[in-house]
Amino acid sequence: MTTIIYGIKNCDTMKKAFDWLKAHGVAYDFHDYKTSGIDEASLKTWCSALGWDKVLNRAGTTFKKLDEAEKADLDEAKAIRLMLSQPSMIKRPVLDQDGKLMLGFKPEHYSDFFGA
Repeated sequence: MTTIIYGIKNCDTMKKAFDWLKAHGVAYDFHDYKTSGIDEASLKTWCSALGWDKVLNRAGTTFKKLDEAEKADLDEAKAIRLMLSQPSMIKRPVLDQDGKLMLGFKPEHYSDFFGA
């Protein structure tokens, strides 16, 4: 099984997820979308499976700094455009294990996801 964790290296939530994965012996590849970007197809898949309103991190600083016009009339297409232009607006981490997706980090959800 291939596990990929997407996010930003210096994020505290990401560090907790990395620690959990290591402690439970889960091998993974890390994709830092702040430095490597993210493709539109991946974002569309995540938004379709998880909901664009969940994938877009409205609580983050990057989103909060947008002017009101950019925040107005949000829909999936506009949210994807925003996340493509500023990947730090993507909620993190996004976990992908052979197409099975999970968003965010909570130890109990990771335990269920991995059967740990």
